[in-house]
Amino acid sequence: MKRMLAVVTVAVALVAGARAQQALPRAHLVIVVDGLRPDYVTPEVMPRVSRLGQRGIVFRSHHSVFPTVTRVNGSSFVTGAYPETHGLMGNTIYIPKANATKGLDTGERSNLEAVERAEGTLLTAPTLSEIFKPFGKTLLAVSSGSTGSAYLLNHTAATGGLIHYDYARPAAVAAQVAAALGTPPPHATPNDPQNQYAIDAYLKVGLNDVHPDVTFLWLNDPDGTAHAKGIGAELTLKSLSLVDAGIGRIEDALQAKGLLDRTNIIVTSDHGFSTHGGPLKLATLVEPFAKPMPDGSKDIVVAEGAIYLRSGQDPARVAAIVADLQKRPEVGAIFTRPVANGRAEGTVPGTLSYDVARWNHPRAGDILVSANWSDDKNAAGFAGKTTDGGVAGHGSSSPYDIHNTLIAAGPDFREHASSDVPTANVDIAPTLLHLMGMKPAPTMTGRVIEEALRSGPPIASIRVERVTETVRTADGAYELTAHISKAAGRTYLDFTDVKRATPPH
Repeated sequence: MKRMLAVVTVAVALVAGARAQQALPRAHLVIVVDGLRPDYVTPEVMPRVSRLGQRGIVFRSHHSVFPTVTRVNGSSFVTGAYPETHGLMGNTIYIPKANATKGLDTGERSNLEAVERAEGTLLTAPTLSEIFKPFGKTLLAVSSGSTGSAYLLNHTAATGGLIHYDYARPAAVAAQVAAALGTPPPHATPNDPQNQYAIDAYLKVGLNDVHPDVTFLWLNDPDGTAHAKGIGAELTLKSLSLVDAGIGRIEDALQAKGLLDRTNIIVTSDHGFSTHGGPLKLATLVEPFAKPMPDGSKDIVVAEGAIYLRSGQDPARVAAIVADLQKRPEVGAIFTRPVANGRAEGTVPGTLSYDVARWNHPRAGDILVSANWSDDKNAAGFAGKTTDGGVAGHGSSSPYDIHNTLIAAGPDFREHASSDVPTANVDIAPTLLHLMGMKPAPTMTGRVIEEALRSGPPIASIRVERVTETVRTADGAYELTAHISKAAGRTYLDFTDVKRATPPH
């Protein structure tokens, strides 16, 4: 009898414990691994991330936002919107009120603050932190990236806080960081010390003091190492293993604290990566078209792939610049303002419209240019090369830069699943809001990835359509095609490609 009572007591306790566990609020951790190509995630190189995908869901058609650079995508992660809405147009941006003669590097927090002072706002769409504030929810951003990329994740610090090895906000969080973590380590290649510092900030300050509903944890490898050493290089592979071990440490710590079963973990990246080979130097190509301003400065500013004519609208000169670029084999896709809203054709023949790139914002330049690309493999066997300069990087409309990583596991996500339904970085914020019982903000152009959720429709029920939009010059010498996927009421730019007619001998 006593044994039966004991069994009943244990059973009641287990049921009560299970119900209590179910009643605990969910936590959501988004780990952004900077520059993580999907083909990096293998059991040999990244066993912990691979196992996370095996227990959850792997998205095999995930998309970066174009331009495929860090700060554009950082802004899209937290606004759920494309540059056409959030207004952060590139890693380098041209804001005449902040600096009339040159572009500003958004990797520097001070430059972003200069934009805020000049224009009164940095992002023209609300961030998750700002959306959370009226509802009493909190967002914590932790980053080992640049001061600017960290700042964009929670620039107003409306809720929660922001932790970077160089600064922390608000003052209360800064004090907690100093007490828990001490002096931050210097940068290294691979940058494991600062990545581990960021992980410690989440585990010690985030979990113990801030208790965020959503955390964005940004780890800046393999990006930093691959830029310097190349894709597949020994140190790049080492950086991947170190990041993987760090993510494993997070899972183990959450398990030890009894938090893993109620934490949704999303591992993603801001963009893919390509081997670079040159010789594209856009500023040099545009230089002959520049004219002097009254103060002696030139009236054309090149901000990364964007070209701005400072002296006002000049359709003839824009057309002349585009015509010259279309002849250059190192130049890939070229975008201009749409002939009409929603149209695929740009105002200059042979260009795609900004609407295809989701880049049509008042801050947009007169021309947007991407490097050309190929499927060629590098010495380490990784496909994807572009004509940008340097060792390796990203930013183009190549499929190797646009196609990036998304893996999710946790109590709300499907188990042992994979999906070929297209998704994008803009879809993560609305999905987080949905998981928290909130509706996406009106400014969000991303969608809720419902088919990935245990409560969602079957993955196979989502219809995917592949379409193309092709534009060409009048003589047919330059032909530009956008490859696009459509699903769940959204369109996704997969990649662009260019064909040039072979000149007669």
